[in-house]
Amino acid sequence: MSSDTATPMNVADLSATLKRAAADGRSLGVSGAGTKLEQGADPTSRDLMISTSNMTRVLEHAAGDLVVTAQAGVPLAALQEQVASAGQWLALDPPEAGATVGGVVAAAASGPRRLLYGTPRDLLIGVTVVLADGTVAKSGGKVVKNVAGYDLGKLFTGSFGTLGVIAECTFRLHPLPVARRVITSTVEEPAIAARKVLATGAVPSAIEWDGQTLVTVIESIESACGAQAADVVAAVGGDVSNQLPPGFGQRPASPVLLKVTHRLGALRDALTAVSSRLPGSAVRAHAASGVVWVGADDLTQLDSLRGRAAELDGGVVVVRAPAEMKAAVDVWGPARGIDVMRRIKDQFDPDRRMSPGRFVGGI
Repeated sequence: MSSDTATPMNVADLSATLKRAAADGRSLGVSGAGTKLEQGADPTSRDLMISTSNMTRVLEHAAGDLVVTAQAGVPLAALQEQVASAGQWLALDPPEAGATVGGVVAAAASGPRRLLYGTPRDLLIGVTVVLADGTVAKSGGKVVKNVAGYDLGKLFTGSFGTLGVIAECTFRLHPLPVARRVITSTVEEPAIAARKVLATGAVPSAIEWDGQTLVTVIESIESACGAQAADVVAAVGGDVSNQLPPGFGQRPASPVLLKVTHRLGALRDALTAVSSRLPGSAVRAHAASGVVWVGADDLTQLDSLRGRAAELDGGVVVVRAPAEMKAAVDVWGPARGIDVMRRIKDQFDPDRRMSPGRFVGGI
C-alpha cells in the first residue's frame, strides 16, 4: 500500500502533522523501524505514514529511580546500551532486531523473559500520545508509584496504531543481573518439566521449549544462580552453562507464524492441539507463560486450532502469512470485549482514520 511519509522530530511536530492530516481527512498509519508492519490485518486505507524514525532521543535517565523516558523512535537496543552504563536494563527482549520502544509498546511485544518481568504494559509507567486530531495526551509519571489518572499506557499497549501515535514512553528499569546459569534439559513432557522447575523454588527469568529441549534461564547473583541451577538439574536433569543457546527466543521462520495462547497450566493440551492439527510444524513455547509460537505452511487448520484454543481460554493470532492467505482469514480471530474496544476506538478516533481495519474486529 503506497502512501506519503511524515517524519516528525518531537511531540509538537507530531501534533502539527496530525492536525494537518485531520484537516485534509487523511487516513494514517504508524511505523517505527517497520519490524511489525506485517502484523495485524492490512489497513483498509493509508494516505499518510507517520514514521517515528527521527524521534530517537533518550530524554531522561533517572538512574537513581530506575526510570527512563525516551521518544518512541529510539531503538530498543540503543536504549539498552545507554542504561547499561548504569548497570540497568529495560527488561524486554522481543526477537525483532531493530525494534523501537514505541513499536514494542504498540505491538505489546515481548520475549522469553516475560516470565519474570512481564510484558510492556507491566513496565510502562508513563506515556505521551498524540491523537488523530493532533491532541496531545499524557498519562502516568516518572516515578513508579504515580499511577493516578486515566491509564493511557495500558490502553495504547497493543493498540497497533489504531488509537493514536505513541510519542514518548517512560519505563521502570531493573538492575542488570550479575550472573547467569542456563540449564538445557532433554525432556519428553515439557509441561511437566516446567512445573517441576517452578516447584523447586527457583526463580527463572525464562523457561523455553524449542520443540526438543527445555531451556531454563536463571539470572541473579552468583550464589543464587549456582544454587538454583543445582535444584533445577536435580529436578529435570540437564547441562549447565553460562551462555544462551543459539536462536534463543527466536520464533519459527516458516511462511506462516501463529501465536497460540492458553491458560497457565494448559501447555500440554496446547502442544497436543498443535501437533494433532499441524504435524511436523516448528514449535517454540514460553513454557510457563501461556504462549506457543507455531511455524506452519498454510492456514487450513486455523479454525480447528482456534476452537481448541478457546477451550483452553486462549486464542490463535496469525502473526505472519503470505498476503493471499491473510486476505482470506480473520488474522485476529474472536476477541472478548469487542464492543468495549469499538467504543474506545470511537472515543479516540471517531473518524476512524488511524490504521483503519488493522486491529481486532476491523477496528
